[in-house]
Amino acid sequence: MAFNCCCRLSDGRDLCAIRRNTFDFGRIMSDDAEKQVYGELVNPDEESRMSDAAAELKKYKHLIESADNDKSRLLLEKIEAETEKKRAEAELQSFMDSEDKVSDQFNRDLLEVQEERKSLDRVHQDLKKELYDLQKKLQLKRDESDSLRRRFKIEARIPVKAVKFARVQERDEAEDQVESVFTVTQTPSFLLKGGQALITFEEEKVAEQILRLAKCSVACDKAKMEVKPYALTLDPSVKFEVHIQVSKKSVRFCNAPPTLPEERMRDRLELSFSRASRGGGEVEKLEYHKDTGSGRVTFISTGVAESLVHRGKFCVDTGSDVVVDVLPLYEYQLRKFQTYSGAPRRTVLLGGIQALMDEEDLQDHLEIHFQKPSNYGGEVENIKYVPDGERLTAFFSEDSKEKEA
Repeated sequence: MAFNCCCRLSDGRDLCAIRRNTFDFGRIMSDDAEKQVYGELVNPDEESRMSDAAAELKKYKHLIESADNDKSRLLLEKIEAETEKKRAEAELQSFMDSEDKVSDQFNRDLLEVQEERKSLDRVHQDLKKELYDLQKKLQLKRDESDSLRRRFKIEARIPVKAVKFARVQERDEAEDQVESVFTVTQTPSFLLKGGQALITFEEEKVAEQILRLAKCSVACDKAKMEVKPYALTLDPSVKFEVHIQVSKKSVRFCNAPPTLPEERMRDRLELSFSRASRGGGEVEKLEYHKDTGSGRVTFISTGVAESLVHRGKFCVDTGSDVVVDVLPLYEYQLRKFQTYSGAPRRTVLLGGIQALMDEEDLQDHLEIHFQKPSNYGGEVENIKYVPDGERLTAFFSEDSKEKEA
């Protein structure tokens, strides 16, 4: 029997040497058996030694079998480990390939996002520039609007007039209009900006003295500021008459949709407006425009139109009730349109005012300064200061002192 493997046991002995000794014990046992066959006597010590050798041989055979089993198991584990290693390497390679693909895709997406962001930044800058330009245009339009509003702002004051009943006067039925004339006068105005003030003196000569000065040094507690006086120029104002003729027999109506053919719709409207039970009266003439759903109706007698205008609504029967709006019928003309410009001789514009203190205190210091004759001032009739960041529109009325003069 031959063995090809050689290994060491756990106690450090060489397994191959043990095998050689085992062969020697085998020969000894074979020789002893042979002596026994031939009838020779066996030494008891030799027999004990042989028994121990046989037991040890059995032990070593068991160890060899166990080693062979361990070897087989290790070989199987090695094969399994190599298989697992190859699988892990393949999986790792797959992960690495996938990582490369993901990295490439990420880089492409990142480049796209960066390009998109650059594009959005450019659009954002363009929009900011456009917004800035529009804001500048809006500010210019606002300034223009303010100027036009100041120029054409109209304040209509209708004086109260006491009347009393005198007598009854017979009027001709042909007079079917109420005529009125209104005189409209625009109040001159001036837009005060931040850091400016208007000061009106009781005497015109005081304003002239102040305007001769290049600048005025105004003391504000421990500080001083330089204020520059300017002559005030107002925008042109207008004055005109409005002549209005309001019909006492005719009214306008709207919101009457053509739910029927035009002729039938006109007949229904005329029939409805002629019913006294609905607040109407006998109709002289009716016009209807189906495109706009509006028209006008003229009654034979006066009073019906006024009543309908006061109500503002009228129910028309067109198969179903339709509520239309009733409006007065009037004509107007603008006459005697005049433009004029005024120059307030007792008022001075002050510019370059610094906000050294709050509004009221600063206005008081300005008033005190320009009241002193030593500062070429005089009695102040009115003063108004506008702080920085604010605006105020000042209105001017006809100078009563010039009237008296």
